[in-house]
Amino acid sequence: MTEQGDHRYWFSGHVVLSILAVVSGVLGLLFVFTQLQYILLAIVLAYVLAPAQRTLERHTSSATAALILISLSVVVLFIPVAYILTVAIQQGLGLLTALQEGELSLDIVQARLETIGYVIDFDLLYATYQEPIASGLQRLATGAVTVIGGLPGVLIGLTVTVFVLFALLRDGEQFVTWLKSIVPLSDRVERELVRELDVLMWASVIGNVAVAGVQAVLLGIGLALVGMPGVVFLTVATFVLTLLPLVGAFGVWLPVSGYLFAIGRPTTAILFIAYGSVVSSSDLYLRPTIINRSGALNVATIVVGIFGGIVLFGAIGLFVGPVILGGSKVVLDLFVQERADSTVG
Repeated sequence: MTEQGDHRYWFSGHVVLSILAVVSGVLGLLFVFTQLQYILLAIVLAYVLAPAQRTLERHTSSATAALILISLSVVVLFIPVAYILTVAIQQGLGLLTALQEGELSLDIVQARLETIGYVIDFDLLYATYQEPIASGLQRLATGAVTVIGGLPGVLIGLTVTVFVLFALLRDGEQFVTWLKSIVPLSDRVERELVRELDVLMWASVIGNVAVAGVQAVLLGIGLALVGMPGVVFLTVATFVLTLLPLVGAFGVWLPVSGYLFAIGRPTTAILFIAYGSVVSSSDLYLRPTIINRSGALNVATIVVGIFGGIVLFGAIGLFVGPVILGGSKVVLDLFVQERADSTVG
């Protein structure tokens, strides 16, 4: 075969292989996108469990260590969380039913407010906003039916999470090595990217969740002590709101304090305001102590990442949304830096 024929053969083979690589990549991504939120959940859990995996691998095989960690995660994490969420939903529905049936009568609240000079006609308010209230309740009911109807899909998705988590724990280092081999990055950019993503994951997944968990538990204890109904529901609400900057536990303890005052428990309300303020201010000490890393997420990244992540990925977006948005900024910064360096060079 002539040199020109060899060149044409290599060129045609290279083009065909490139086309096959692109098609394979697109098809693979299509499959991944069908279960993307559950795969992201597996990645988050793998990141959290990776230190424990490395510790166990000193004493046993990687597969056995992965199985042990997954079993512990199901017992310690998934089952308790599922139970807490079930109780929270039941209590939330119970509070809604109590309001509808008059057990938490608005007349009492209205009468109490009138004694201190605030006149609020709840009947007029309800009549004014009846349509949006009814629409909101309808959406909640539809959402609940959708969740219940989607339970088989959730179970399939969690099964995917378990298998992906097992693979990542057992073969995580090999996967990272393979990923590095197919991504054409210099060693310096690669190290910088891994370091920045590690900071983002720590701040969003571990730091924010830990702070939210501590504040939710503290406020939950206070709610139980003052005898508020729906303690579990309000505690879960505190956890979710604490993940959001500039809202936090304030979004729960302030309305609760107002309710306590309105029903004739002013001393308890004042004490709960003081207690809630302490819980909210603990964020100033907990966050630096727990996160304790440079390059923490800024407020805008967290807010946009959380809400955008929820829209795109569901509940797991609470944790991965800020990481993805922050990671996009890191990649763009590295791209600009590399381009500037190459221009100077």
